[in-house]
Amino acid sequence: MKIITRDVPPRAAWALEQAGLHPLLARLFAARGITHQDELDDALSRLLPPASLLGADTAARALADAMAGQQRICIVADYDCDGATACAVGLRGLRMLGAPMGFDRVSYLVPDRVTDGYGLTPSIAQRVKAAGADVLVTVDNGIASLAGVSAARALGLQVIVTDHHLPALQDGEVVVPADCLIVNPNQPGCGFESKAIAGVGVMFYVLLALRAELRTRGVFDATTQPRIDALLPLVALGTVADVVKLDANNRRLVAQGLKRVRAGAMPPGMRALFNVAARRPEMATSFDFGFALGPRLNAAGRLADMTLGIECLITDDALRADELARTLDGINRERKAIEGDMREQALALAEDMFDDSEEPPPAMIVFDPDFHEGVVGIVASRLKDKLHRPTFVFAASGAEGKEHELKGSGRSIPGFHLRDALDLVAKRHPGVLLRFGGHAMAAGCTIEEEHLETFEAALQQVAHEWLDAATLQRRLEADGALDKQYRRTDLVDTLHKEVWGQGFAPPVFCEEVQIVSQRLVGEKHLALKMKHQGEPVDGIWFGHTEPLPERVKLAFRLDADEWQGQRRVRFLVEAAEL
Repeated sequence: MKIITRDVPPRAAWALEQAGLHPLLARLFAARGITHQDELDDALSRLLPPASLLGADTAARALADAMAGQQRICIVADYDCDGATACAVGLRGLRMLGAPMGFDRVSYLVPDRVTDGYGLTPSIAQRVKAAGADVLVTVDNGIASLAGVSAARALGLQVIVTDHHLPALQDGEVVVPADCLIVNPNQPGCGFESKAIAGVGVMFYVLLALRAELRTRGVFDATTQPRIDALLPLVALGTVADVVKLDANNRRLVAQGLKRVRAGAMPPGMRALFNVAARRPEMATSFDFGFALGPRLNAAGRLADMTLGIECLITDDALRADELARTLDGINRERKAIEGDMREQALALAEDMFDDSEEPPPAMIVFDPDFHEGVVGIVASRLKDKLHRPTFVFAASGAEGKEHELKGSGRSIPGFHLRDALDLVAKRHPGVLLRFGGHAMAAGCTIEEEHLETFEAALQQVAHEWLDAATLQRRLEADGALDKQYRRTDLVDTLHKEVWGQGFAPPVFCEEVQIVSQRLVGEKHLALKMKHQGEPVDGIWFGHTEPLPERVKLAFRLDADEWQGQRRVRFLVEAAEL
């Protein structure tokens, strides 16, 4: 592990400090590319305008027409947290803007991960039509669903695709669904600056455009229009849970959602999820969205039916919300158990590919017939983190008639664009990839089991060509030393209140410390007593059991530990440079 200290542009840090920011925050923000205090303004008025999102105005007019004509609208969701929150935002938002709710007017359908697969498929389109819908709206999917959109149009459905994923590639050319309305910042010709907006954010922007359209039609005015900013807690949850880059616009969406959650303004289902996760909404952070609420919703899509998650988010009955949240919590416990077993098995299979004295191959591909399809993505992420290699984990398809297919989920490292790598594999080995898609850091694909070895060799060849020794070395960016004057619980709270996440990393400090004592706790974690700049401080390294030398350079986050009514700063160790 190589710990790299981020550069801090001195002029930017000075300007932020002169504008009134705490010196520590000024330094942290400057290191993350912030040059002016205005960039930290999270006011709603600073959000990018809906008119700049290509297709939003057109989709708004179509939805307004559908509402005026009493047409039936069906939302087709995805089975992850982003898809669930996007569906809930769509349903709640349409209701707020005047669409009659109930299955006869506005409904939703979420595909089953195993039997339906991802996105809008022809069979999903048929089910939407059979339910009596006139308008089909996708959320967090659809941009690559060429056959599904075509089937829906052939059935007479109007189709509105709201998505944020990259379009499909055919022979190296970008293709988008035909004869439908598309709202996606990553479609050709869209100048929307926040290319990283999540699916739930796209749906929220469509609702903003719809509200503006209804104002022009005289349905309401600026004083009587619904306050759809009440949906921002859901937008924030989906944005953080989908691990999209927290650019300025996404940070504003998350900050606004957090403010409302801390003030107690959130749907009953979110409050119930906070309760089962033993988290306090008044102290909510982006960490809670990513590691407490998000996984409980994702578990439903992985092991059961995401309908449970969506129902939890759309109900206004607190008792019903509590019941659903407890069910989701139980499913998440089951997911953890399955994941733990699979992770150990997958790691053993991966380590069989190289000796202890050798470096791992440039890419890891792991398959076992007993792997659970719903957990392969999490296990791939865990293996990628441990081995620092692009990693695919495959499971057998559980869909009827597709028993010979394998579904794989991949996670990558910086410097290796996973979706582009799959595209190159598809070009070099036509027919090996039945389906694929995704992003730079995460992607999925489907192959025939007989082609697994071909896929493995092909992906490793691409990795060998694209990755050099520097890229394959594990690196951790940190924020340098922490002055002992900042080792205070009030500053821990100040840091926790800020919006951190993908692309705007939470603060990690690094410096040499003296280890005074160390012991294992829970057989899996290393509890430390150390001296930091000559003063005692406690620390813990979760998931690490190997002892540390007396003097060592650590990378650590700040946390506040409470013991016998007293709050003390402790270090959460992220890495050691040995």
